[in-house]
Amino acid sequence: MEGAYYVGRNEILAWINSRLQLNLTRVEEAASGAVQCQLMDMAHPGVVPIHKVNFEAKTEYDMIQNYKVLQEIFNKLKITKNIEVNKLVKGRPLDNLEFLQWLKRYCDSVNGGAMNENYNPVERRSKGGKERNQRCSQKNVKSLQVNNAGYLPASCDDGNAVNSKISDVKLGKVVGLSGFANSSSQLQALTNEMTNLKISVDLLEKERDFYFSKLRDIEMLCQTPELENLPMALEIKKILYWEEKGSSLSEAEEIVYNFD
Repeated sequence: MEGAYYVGRNEILAWINSRLQLNLTRVEEAASGAVQCQLMDMAHPGVVPIHKVNFEAKTEYDMIQNYKVLQEIFNKLKITKNIEVNKLVKGRPLDNLEFLQWLKRYCDSVNGGAMNENYNPVERRSKGGKERNQRCSQKNVKSLQVNNAGYLPASCDDGNAVNSKISDVKLGKVVGLSGFANSSSQLQALTNEMTNLKISVDLLEKERDFYFSKLRDIEMLCQTPELENLPMALEIKKILYWEEKGSSLSEAEEIVYNFD
């Protein structure tokens, strides 16, 4: 697969955008798995259950469902490529770039990489599964304790919005004030925790983007005509695109460290 891993980010994005009539600007935008499913749909018409692919996937849960569909496709076609879902759904640029590079090489190997002229990517996406209806996170609603009478729905039916009518609770009934106070304090604690987590995520994303930009600069430097065939550049690219198997990493590191 060495040849595939030397395909640059811009070339990968241009390839995806031209094939699927998209306008991606970052490889992380393909982290949902929907792009990969559609590329397989173009390469193997009739194999992909496109109605199961969620092109609006935003949460990790929905993304994972897309990768399950992709895994089913791989199983049907007896493709043994390992899909590192936990890494891909995190939107890590290098992980997504590496997988897309592999996928490009695979698609290029099918029918010589020729495009299916009869394939309409926009129309196919319109047949994809829409964002799934959200289920109730809790079947029993206990945030406010209503004494003696009134009701709150214990569960919600799939596909139907639950319209809770507060007016059904009689005005004469007393709301448990202690329960309300506890719920308020718990809500405040959860809000504070979410704020702290968001700050941490923002910092991690900035750090990730910083290091990715540095790696990208190194990659672009190694791809310049003056340097791309030098032993040092080739070994650096091996490190950049290392796939966590074999001994290429240690060999490349040794060559780089001992380079005069």
